[in-house]
Amino acid sequence: MHPGDVYETGFDESTDRSIDADAACPECDGNVVADGGERHCTGCGLIVDDYHIDHGATAWSAPESNKDPRHIGAPRTATMHDGGLTTQIGRFRDGTGDQLDGARQRRLRRLRTQHRRARHGSKRERNLEFGLQEISRIVGVLDLTDSLDEQAAMVFRRAQRADLLRGRSIEGVAAASVHAACRCTGLPRSVDEVGAVARVTTERVRNAYSVLNDELGLPAVPQTPRDFVPKFASALGVAARLRKRALELAEFAVETGVANGRKPSGIAAACLYHATREQGQDWTQQELAAVADVTPVTLREGWQDLCEVLHDVESSRTATTEGR
Repeated sequence: MHPGDVYETGFDESTDRSIDADAACPECDGNVVADGGERHCTGCGLIVDDYHIDHGATAWSAPESNKDPRHIGAPRTATMHDGGLTTQIGRFRDGTGDQLDGARQRRLRRLRTQHRRARHGSKRERNLEFGLQEISRIVGVLDLTDSLDEQAAMVFRRAQRADLLRGRSIEGVAAASVHAACRCTGLPRSVDEVGAVARVTTERVRNAYSVLNDELGLPAVPQTPRDFVPKFASALGVAARLRKRALELAEFAVETGVANGRKPSGIAAACLYHATREQGQDWTQQELAAVADVTPVTLREGWQDLCEVLHDVESSRTATTEGR
C-alpha cells in the first residue's frame, strides 16, 4: 500500500523511502543534488522529489496551527511523579466512542486495578506521588501559580534525593517546599499562612523548612516590608496613592534601621497605617493588624518607632534649612 493512501500529509518513517542524487534533471539534464529532504536541480532549480520528516515536537499548545493535538497530550511536568506520562484506561467507551459491553467493562476494571498497583515501582515513588499531590493541594488552596507548583515540586524532589524525608512527615516537607518556593520567588507568603492549610502543625512546617534551607542551600530572598505592602493594600482596597506612600515608608524603614529585628509584615502594616493617617483615612490598628496577621501591639510599636525617626529626619531638615 502506498503511504499516501494512509497518511494524508507526508510519509511514515517505516516506508524505508530514501532520496539519492544519482539521476539527472529531467528538464535540463543538469546536476541534481539532495539537500534538506529534497532533490533539486542546481541549474534550473526544479524540485525533482521531496521527502521530509519533521522530527521536532508538535506545537500542541498553538491554537492557530489548526492541528489536532489529541494524539500528543500535555507536556511533561515535575508536579507528577511520572513526569506527566500517565496512562489512562477508559471505563465505558472505546477509542472510537462506542459503548462497551459488560464483559469489557469488567476487564477494564481489572486492568485499572493492576495498573494502579503497578504505577509505583517502589515505596519511594509512592511517597513522591503523595508529596506532589499534597503540594498541588496547598498551591490550589493558596491560589498560587502553576509555575510555583513546578518549583515546589522540584524542591521536594531534591529533598527526597538528599534523603531529608527520613524521620519527617511527607505533609510537612511538602508544605515546607511550597514555602521555600515562595521565598525563592519573593512571594509574600509566611510560614503561618502555609501552615494554616497544611495537614501538620505550623511548627513542623517551620522545622522542615529550616532543614530544607540548611541542607539544600536554597536561594531564599530575605523578606522586606516592601514585599508585603501590595498584598495588604489589595486586601484593604486602599487607593493607589496610599499604596505608593506606604511603599516609600517601607523603604525608609529599611534604610533607617526601623525594620531591623522586626517582623517585615508588622512594619509593612505600620507603614500602611501611617500612610492612611496622613490621608485622613479611618483604618484602625486592629483592622490592619488582622490583615497582617500580627498583634496590634506589634503594629503600634513599629509605627511609633517609625514616627520618631520621621520626626527626627524632619527636624534635621528644618534645622539645616534655617541654618542656611
